Amino acid sequence: MASSQLGLLTVYPLRSPSFLSRFRTLSVSLNSISAPNLRSDSFVLRFRSSFNLKIRRKQYPVAAAMLLPDNPVVSDICASVLSCAVAFSLLRLWAETAKRGLDQKLNRKLVHISIGLAFMLCWPMFSSGRRGAILASLVPGVNIIRMLVFGLGIVKDEATVKSMTRYGDYRELLKGPLYYVATITLVCIFYWRTSPISIALICNLCAGDGVADIVGRRFGTQKISYNKNKSIVGSVAMASAGFLASIGYMYYFSSFGYVEGSSRMVLGFLVVSLASALVESLPISTEIDDNLTVPLTSLLVGSLVF
Repeated sequence: MASSQLGLLTVYPLRSPSFLSRFRTLSVSLNSISAPNLRSDSFVLRFRSSFNLKIRRKQYPVAAAMLLPDNPVVSDICASVLSCAVAFSLLRLWAETAKRGLDQKLNRKLVHISIGLAFMLCWPMFSSGRRGAILASLVPGVNIIRMLVFGLGIVKDEATVKSMTRYGDYRELLKGPLYYVATITLVCIFYWRTSPISIALICNLCAGDGVADIVGRRFGTQKISYNKNKSIVGSVAMASAGFLASIGYMYYFSSFGYVEGSSRMVLGFLVVSLASALVESLPISTEIDDNLTVPLTSLLVGSLVF
């Protein structure tokens, strides 16, 4: 057999059968859980690289919408200020429409729908972890103080009262509107943007309950047999609006990596929306404010299905 010696190195011609017989079978395996492995019958060589890290970053771009990713504290403060500006701009807008004669009940429900959903759009601006959640909760938390100040009559603001109450009585702010902002504040603190419960709760409270009243008042001629204050079309509109809004926010948050959208989650949103619409249609929702019954139902049912 032809061969050549170079010091201690022996070079074999590639055509020689004995060259191939000196090597064992070599297999290469790639998977998404571990780094690439080179495996043979006698040894395993593991390449330690940033392969996994790159995949994980692609799936979970947590800081994708932060204002200042290099300075999370300042970024969260700026996000709080910007979120407050969005919320107060909407409140001022609806206060102006109330002053200019827009139907009071319609105006109130437009406030009800828009504030919570617009605030939830701002959540990706905050950092992950407890600090981001707490600073985000300050936005509705400020409105808790406003509801108390206006509802107790300490400060007079007729435009705000007209835009957020049924009958124009400032003391109404201590009921439904106060429950509304308190609910969103607690959702920020305890569930935040990584939980489908927070999505279902806010979407059914804002979109579901708000659309139900608007549609029910205009098209709800056929009343529910067990509650003449509610209509069939209003309940259907509530379940549909809450469900569709939940799906929309599921895709929105999954694009940032906060939740992982799935058919199981979609089914869970459907169950929560149907349960919330059912409870809202009961006579108890006339006696107890639906800004309490709807969130509590979403919370309890969501805890079971998610």
